Amino acid sequence: MSVPAALAQNYPISPAQQATASQVAQNGVPLSDLAPNAPDRYTVKSGDTLWAISGLFLTSPWRWPELWGMNQQEVQNPHRIYPGQELRLVKKDGRAMLVAGRAQPGDGLRTVRMSPRTRIENLGDNALPTLQTNLIEPFLAEPLIVDENTLALAPRIVATPEDRILLSRGDRAYVRGPLEAPLLDEKGKPWNFRVMRKATPLRDPITKEVLGYETQYVGKVVLVKGESRQLSGAVDKNGQPLMDIVPASVDVQSIKEEISIGDRLLPEPERELLNFVPRAPSQNVDARIVSVYGSTSIVNAAQYQIVVINKGTRDGIERGHVLSLLSAGPSMVDTTDTPKTRIKLPDEQNGLLMVFRPFERLSYGLILEIKTGVKVGDRLTTPPR
Repeated sequence: MSVPAALAQNYPISPAQQATASQVAQNGVPLSDLAPNAPDRYTVKSGDTLWAISGLFLTSPWRWPELWGMNQQEVQNPHRIYPGQELRLVKKDGRAMLVAGRAQPGDGLRTVRMSPRTRIENLGDNALPTLQTNLIEPFLAEPLIVDENTLALAPRIVATPEDRILLSRGDRAYVRGPLEAPLLDEKGKPWNFRVMRKATPLRDPITKEVLGYETQYVGKVVLVKGESRQLSGAVDKNGQPLMDIVPASVDVQSIKEEISIGDRLLPEPERELLNFVPRAPSQNVDARIVSVYGSTSIVNAAQYQIVVINKGTRDGIERGHVLSLLSAGPSMVDTTDTPKTRIKLPDEQNGLLMVFRPFERLSYGLILEIKTGVKVGDRLTTPPR
């Protein structure tokens, strides 16, 4: 199951690293880090994304928190940018910082007198998203990484009315939990469940260790009545009345594929916020691509495809971390050398990936930029400054 975000904050960060991060966030970035055509002013439009605006101002979009001057708390909850706001690029003493709103004295921008006025707006719904939400929103609810026992011990569909093989929206199904944890409709128990099928092992491409299991989402159900026991009308050899187990009843709310006997139920999680800021990890990362989501037959992943990497919250990986994708340098024979020595060319940067859903030992990432196809086993590192 997913690990609470607080756990990721336990990753050790030295006082020197913390001081550097705070200083950079306060001072902005060197002018040399600005994009060649970075505008002095930009008005945020509906449909903009934080990543696109980052690329408008910076040669390294993942350094957005430094340009914006965010402190550590704002990095965790950064979205203070909305359509209609004007972003101003302030350049001073060889550095640049982005501000929103009225210019400050000495920043070289015209001062505008503002008159008080009231505007009521639900900013939470209009905050600028990091990416086009359609790219990742399905993956925040559908793919789920669990440990070896989670799915095996989850409640399971055991029967259907009239012995139906497949279920669709509005149908009823009967469910049993494990003996030690029957599915009950007690207060505080989850009433809504996701229906999941099979668990594909995800192995580290280097060590071959199984890091987790990826399940397949097939639909949603709601608990109508919990498991119970009732007298069967029969007795055992000692004359004691026998009890029948009565499975829980659930109704199908929605389906992605037809639900069938043997499918498992996992509690419906709270909807995750899509707002997070692109930034480089504070620690050095050396990760690998574990799988390309969607099909085992896919060899090379392209731009805007989802991949799984072999690092997660226990390694300090957080939502919004940007990593460099590296293409492995080929091995070859040095034909200019008489002994024909075998050499390996350096790994070269191939693109960028952003983590959008970390688990304990694995994370889902979206390929933002790419030169050539990405395949299982490719390396990812902390992007260069």
